[in-house]
Amino acid sequence: MIGRIHCGRLWRLVPAALAVTGVLAAAACGGGSTSSSTDAPTSAAAAAIPTLDSSTKVTISFLSYNYGTPGLGGTGTQALLDAFHKAYPNITVKPQGVPVADVLTKLRTDTAAGTPPDVAQIGWSKMSEALQALPVTPVQQIPSASEWQAHTAGMSANILSAVSSGGVVKAMPYTMSIPILYINADLFRKAGLDPDKPPTTMDQVKKDALAIKATGAEGIYIGVADDSKSDFLTQSVVNSNGGSLVGKDGEETVDSPAAVGALTAMGDLTKSGAQPAVSSASAVSAFTSGKLGMLLTSTALMTSAQKAATGKFELRTSGFPTFGSKPAKPTYSGAGLAILAKDDVHKRAAWEFVKFVTSEAGFEIITSQIGYLPLRPAVATKLAGTPILKLLQPSLSQLDTVTPYTSFKGTQANQAVVALQDEAVAPIVLRGADPAPTLASVADKIRKLTT
Repeated sequence: MIGRIHCGRLWRLVPAALAVTGVLAAAACGGGSTSSSTDAPTSAAAAAIPTLDSSTKVTISFLSYNYGTPGLGGTGTQALLDAFHKAYPNITVKPQGVPVADVLTKLRTDTAAGTPPDVAQIGWSKMSEALQALPVTPVQQIPSASEWQAHTAGMSANILSAVSSGGVVKAMPYTMSIPILYINADLFRKAGLDPDKPPTTMDQVKKDALAIKATGAEGIYIGVADDSKSDFLTQSVVNSNGGSLVGKDGEETVDSPAAVGALTAMGDLTKSGAQPAVSSASAVSAFTSGKLGMLLTSTALMTSAQKAATGKFELRTSGFPTFGSKPAKPTYSGAGLAILAKDDVHKRAAWEFVKFVTSEAGFEIITSQIGYLPLRPAVATKLAGTPILKLLQPSLSQLDTVTPYTSFKGTQANQAVVALQDEAVAPIVLRGADPAPTLASVADKIRKLTT
């Protein structure tokens, strides 16, 4: 039962999932490890910006890829904004929605024009390059050391150290998801399958998907060819096949045998008819309209999937499928919040916003109204037994094998990800390209971008 999840198991996930530096840290739920955060260095404390007087009126801009979206957290993000305005009536947040694939380009353009947003939601797949290329003020350097410690109490110190550089946290952990298998239980029954026994391996996924396909519906969609240009699902399937897109020394390993094998399996799903050759957006639409039996993607879809399924079909979830006996090793998606405000007044207002949305009140909204995993154990405890947390159970049960997101090297890391997704993953998975030579060609391009 979800209500019996041990907090120690939940917190083993979070440092792994947020280890953008590639370090997997262990965390505990009780004692000093969660009651206090990493101490801020003296240099960070010296840069503290005074709090705002309540009579000071400030307007800050917020760039977000969730804001305004119909199915990926738009309603929940608006709820966060409404709750913040109620708590801080003197600070007005002017949000701007930008497609996730365009976030880094938009930030570069606005920064060059001298008009960067005060706060930006930046995906973990783009964070490494963003921190190198943009004028980000580390979030830990805005409040005093005591205020920072008060805010981060209840969050594992290992989370913050995992996303820190030189002992300073630059972007605040905000949204985090690991892939989950959404299931239309009604289509399972129609195909003669038992929804109480969902597929646990990729071979079983293909078999069940073809059975569903025989009924006239579509079978499975594994969203590796993601419209957002994120490679979190590509990393997840490659990791689970025993490989990695980035080696231990930071070199790319895009064309390794494990990567070729993983993407060959994804392409075979499409060739067999088990998976439709459509965009990820079209697949989401097919699932929420009851025309697709299984969808493997982010938990960020959870609340919109729940809403769409109500009164139409029974929604269930399952864990990330394995490649035979190899352990499932999904990585995470989501984002951190970076502050790019220019002056102290706007930096301080931006920090108040970041502080609020990553508080217990903020994470309760993020989890219950969007579907991202709670990054504070108190929120998981409060929501235990609710429908949303029950559906998140498969993600939470795969805590021990979640692997950190890994980034390509250099200031063109995002270009390397886009090249991988557009020139290798999509052609292989959706258009029948030969995996080995396609990955070899793209690997050569990525090596040039990352050296």
